[in-house]
Amino acid sequence: MAEWNHILKRKEYTPEKSTELVVNLIPTLKKKNVKRILDLGCGAGRHVIYLTEKGFEVHGIDISRTGLKTTKEKLEKRRLGAELVKADMKSIPYINSCFGVVICINTIYHQKKAEIQRTISEIHRILRDNGLFFANFHSKRSGRYGKGIKIEEDTFIDETGPERGVLHHFVDEEELRRLLKDFRRTNFEIVEEKAGNYLRSRIIVTAEK
Repeated sequence: MAEWNHILKRKEYTPEKSTELVVNLIPTLKKKNVKRILDLGCGAGRHVIYLTEKGFEVHGIDISRTGLKTTKEKLEKRRLGAELVKADMKSIPYINSCFGVVICINTIYHQKKAEIQRTISEIHRILRDNGLFFANFHSKRSGRYGKGIKIEEDTFIDETGPERGVLHHFVDEEELRRLLKDFRRTNFEIVEEKAGNYLRSRIIVTAEK
């Protein structure tokens, strides 16, 4: 948590613009008549802001007080309302079946594998029937795979760079199928781009309860 309180003070970790992943999700949300959305690991709040402006009832959870403070300030500046909660994603403080959609962007993979499984179980619990879980995961094809201090299989802690001291877990589709076994329908899309000699590789997950 201390790392994220520090990291989320940096400008590059407090962008105003929503990711294309969430922008492209809007037609699906409208088609499914979604009302209530949870942004799990909301960080500095760009998706909370964007989805609230689109008319959804948005709740944001993060473990970082810095992130939640920044999100609250952005909401107040725009005269928007959203529910913000400081909590660990492995123990989500909401009742069963209360959200139509849970999004988790650039967040869930900052845990060990067993913790990711606990988080996914919690997401499944709070989703309504036919609800959607939408997230991205680091792929094992990523140029970052194998870098840093190995703490368990496919899990490493950065030793350098802006996320020094932060844990990253990497997956493939086979592992994702195991992690998401309780969902009745899943879809995976690999998105890759090159930055010099470095390959950025992520798997976009859409899972329906």
